[in-house]
Amino acid sequence: MRRKLVPVVALSMACLLVVTSACSSGSRKKRNRSSDRPAGTSVKKDVDVTKATPTPRRTTRHAERLTCAELRDAQVGSSKARYNGYAGPIPLAGGRWSGEDGATVELQKPCAIGDLDGDSADDAVGVVMLNGGGSGSFFTLAVWRNVGGDPSYQAQTDLGDRTPVTSVSVRDGKATVVYLTRTPDSAMAELNIRRTAVYQLAGTSLTELSHTDAPYRS
Repeated sequence: MRRKLVPVVALSMACLLVVTSACSSGSRKKRNRSSDRPAGTSVKKDVDVTKATPTPRRTTRHAERLTCAELRDAQVGSSKARYNGYAGPIPLAGGRWSGEDGATVELQKPCAIGDLDGDSADDAVGVVMLNGGGSGSFFTLAVWRNVGGDPSYQAQTDLGDRTPVTSVSVRDGKATVVYLTRTPDSAMAELNIRRTAVYQLAGTSLTELSHTDAPYRS
């Protein structure tokens, strides 16, 4: 009877050792994985960043476009781009200015908005007319840069005496102006040419790149 019990007991002891070893090994692996993380850290679920971090709102005026209406109270001329010999800027009020010498400056209706200096901010192109008290009416094409959402006088070019502008547009960084003028042999009161001119802004200079003329009858 004793001979039969010995193998059975030995087999039971062997099985017990195997199970104990497996459990011990599993415990060590769990401890090792736990030790890989720094003390005090815990596993967190993924966080939706788009919900956790709100998008900041653009509140500054630099993102705003200029409007033609803002030019009615803008300045004409600057220290770098003097207007018709005036020493200082001329402040428009409601689109008009009157000097002590009887001269008047008026903002004309044609106007366009668009980027002329490549800074991605829309600038303004307008027309002003100077009347010195006589029969002459001198038209000037002017550019106001968009500086923080406000019009800042930048450049100009004279179009001549009694040369009314019919339209202004901005495209591909250039300004296109359509105005009425005359042939050299015509009287000043006569308008017989419709001119379409293209201008480009470079610093404080507004330079004509090209123009085309078509006959005009009033």
